[in-house]
Formats: sequence, structure tokens, C-alpha cells
Amino acid sequence: MKLWAGRLSGSLDPVVAQLNASLPFDRRLARQDVRGSIAWARALARAGVLTPAEADEIVSGLEEIGREFESGQFVFVESDEDIHTAVERRLTERIGPLAGKLHTGRSRNDQVATDFRLWVLEAVDQADARLRALQAALIARAEKDWSVVLPGYTHLQRAQPILLSHWWLAHFWAFQRDRERLHDLGRRSRVMPLGSGALAGTAFAIDRAALARDLGFDSPSPNSLDAVSDRDFAAEFLFCATLIGLHLSRLAEALILYATAEFGFVELDEAYSTGSSLMPQKKNPDPLELVRAKSGKLIGLLSGLLAMLKALPSAYDKDLQEDKPPVFEAADTLELVLPVMTGAIATLKVYTDRMRAAVDAQMLATDLADYLVERGVPFREAHRAVGQAVSRAEALGVALPQLPLAEYQAIQPAFGPDLFQVFEPDRALQRRAATGGTAPQAVREQLDLAKAAIRSR
Repeated sequence: MKLWAGRLSGSLDPVVAQLNASLPFDRRLARQDVRGSIAWARALARAGVLTPAEADEIVSGLEEIGREFESGQFVFVESDEDIHTAVERRLTERIGPLAGKLHTGRSRNDQVATDFRLWVLEAVDQADARLRALQAALIARAEKDWSVVLPGYTHLQRAQPILLSHWWLAHFWAFQRDRERLHDLGRRSRVMPLGSGALAGTAFAIDRAALARDLGFDSPSPNSLDAVSDRDFAAEFLFCATLIGLHLSRLAEALILYATAEFGFVELDEAYSTGSSLMPQKKNPDPLELVRAKSGKLIGLLSGLLAMLKALPSAYDKDLQEDKPPVFEAADTLELVLPVMTGAIATLKVYTDRMRAAVDAQMLATDLADYLVERGVPFREAHRAVGQAVSRAEALGVALPQLPLAEYQAIQPAFGPDLFQVFEPDRALQRRAATGGTAPQAVREQLDLAKAAIRSR
């Protein structure tokens, strides 16, 4: 018997029934549905709709159903349209007609909105924990690879030398912002829709503030119409997941490049590599490539949900049945890719000498301009003079440190014999000691900030 069968006496076309059913995916809300139903039974008892004995019997039946779900013994039947129907049907089998009182004053509209929020709040906590583990791996790498010098790149061209620890921590802060967004999402999502009914609110004297506390929400929703249609929390979760995927993809892309023979900066552990079915010599970064690919999927899931929501009228529409699959898939994706990236980072090998050898004198051209600035030359003139020196060195087929002093002074008389001290990478690193810079002292301060951030929540 369908929960809505009183109005319609005919049978659904089998294909329509298949289209209408959400059980194949919303069965994942089973635990949340049982939890919400237990809280609702107790709220009905407080409102005098159920006697204490009736509420106890319903709660006892629901708890047993919850145990069936936990143990995998719950049996779905063909008539179960969704998880709510399945739970109510099983409760009726266990306690009889009394189960029919549970849905008093409640609609599947506010029920599913509540279940879904509870599920997303748990998914937020799980994603946060996995992000924190990834951040811990980045901090560990920053400490392990201390003093390793890496060529920094802009436009994928060698730019300036940086500490590898600085590079690892750059990715740490991106994931820290992801965790902060998840925290904000959790705060905004702890508003309870239950008690909103189908759209106009419940007609019974439900203490919604107490009900919200029972379910771990901060407050009940202030507007019943908004509560049953609001899926901002789902869109925000997908946005957070998409940005996490984007940050993972950028990190994966860099490591894939650095693991090539052309760079040779890192090597992935065999546990995070695959081979070729044809070429015996190959060691491929397939796991990182898949992490990179998953970011595209997350973008698609977000776009799909936003497109679905953009033109819905107020209150609940059946379109909202399709809000859950993309969120479930995004959460599953994060559950898979975050530990892979964490393990890959923790186990990869760094080739320090290859990184150091890639830091050439051309990368210190800005320091050469700063040298002139310290001697009173305006930066724009200094920039132009060093550019001319680079061109002259290329014309002579020598590196900047081999360009004779006379050539430098012919370009700019402010150049002195001590200019060649500029071409020491460690000196260039030390000079960038301002907060957020790549000097060892600044990176040490940044590392302390990172450790404090990861401990904060």
C-alpha cells in the first residue's frame, strides 16, 4: 500500500513506478530516517498525541529496525517506494496498527529534508577528518624535506628558488580553506526542517526547539515553506567537494609532472603506481591521474544540481528526489581520493640533488635587480638593466655569473664587484624573510601556524 494510495485507486504504470522510486539510492538514509523517527515519536508524546506507552513501543520497534539495518538483516520488499515507506512498513510488521500514528503531523517532505541534512552533516565530519589526515601528511613532508631547495615556477617556467617545505605548505593552506568551508557549511546546515509538514507547518503542538536538540540541530527552521524546499546545504556540500577536488587535482598534476624523467624531482612509491600492459619499463602515476580526473566529475555533479534547482517553484517538488545521488557520489569520491593522495604524499621519494641542480642563475635575476635597488637605482631602471644583462649573456653564450663585470657596468654603472654574491640560492632564500615568504625562518613560522591550524578543529 502506497502512503498516498487513498486518493488514487489505480496502479502506476510499471515504468512510472520505477521512475518514481528512490529506494535504490535513498536507502543510504536508513540510519538517519530511524533516528529522526525516534525523535519525532518522542516529540508526539510530549505534545500529547501519543501516550508514553505508545511512544515507548514505537521507539522500541524503531530501535530494533535500526539494529536490522546495522547488521544487514533488514529485508526490502518490492512495494517499498523509498526509505521512509520501508521503515514504516517494517514498523507496522513489528508493532501493528500503532505504527500508523508515527506519521501524524509529519510529511515525507520535512522528513527527507531532515534525514538528508543529518546525512550531509555526517559526511562533512568525515570529509574534514580525511582532509586533516592529508594536511598532517603535508606537514610531515614539510618537516622531512626541510632545507630542500626547489625551483619555483610561474607559467610552468622556472621563476625563483623556494624551499620544498614552502611548496608543501602552499597546498596545506588550500586544504585548510576547504576545512573552514566545511565547518561553515556544517554551521549553516544545523537548522532542523522536521515539524514543517508538507509546506505549512504541523498542526500539532510540537516543541520544535526540543526536537531540534534531540537530533543535534542548533535550531528549528523559521519558515516551513523554505525548510522543505531548501537544498542550499546540498549545493554547498557539492561546491566544497568540488573545490577540494580542484585542489587535489592541482597537487596531483604537479606531482605527475615532477615524477617525469624530464623533471625527475620525485618518484611515487610502487603502492601508488601502475605498469603498462605493453611496455615493461613503465611506471605510471595512474592513481594521481584518476584523482585529477575525479575533479571533473565533481564539477559536473555541482553543475547538475544547480541546473536542477534553478527554476523550481516554492515548497517541495519531485525534482528534489534527484538531489541525493550527486551528493552521495561526491562524498564517495572524496572518501576514495583523499586517502590516496595522503598515502602518495607520505610515501613518495624526493630527489634533492635533481631539484637543487634545476635552480640556475637565471632564476636569481630579480635578486640582481634588488641589488641595484639597494644602491639607489629605481626598480624599473634596475629591471630593465638586468633584462639587458640576461640578453647580453645569452648572446655571448654564458650564464649570468660568467658575464664579465665590465659588461655589467657598461649596462649600469651601479653594478660593483660584489654583484656576484647574488648568485647564491641560499642567500636569495634568506632574503625573503617577510611573513609568508620562503626564507627558512618564515617557513618555520608558517609551519608553526599550520600545526596550530590543524589542532584547532
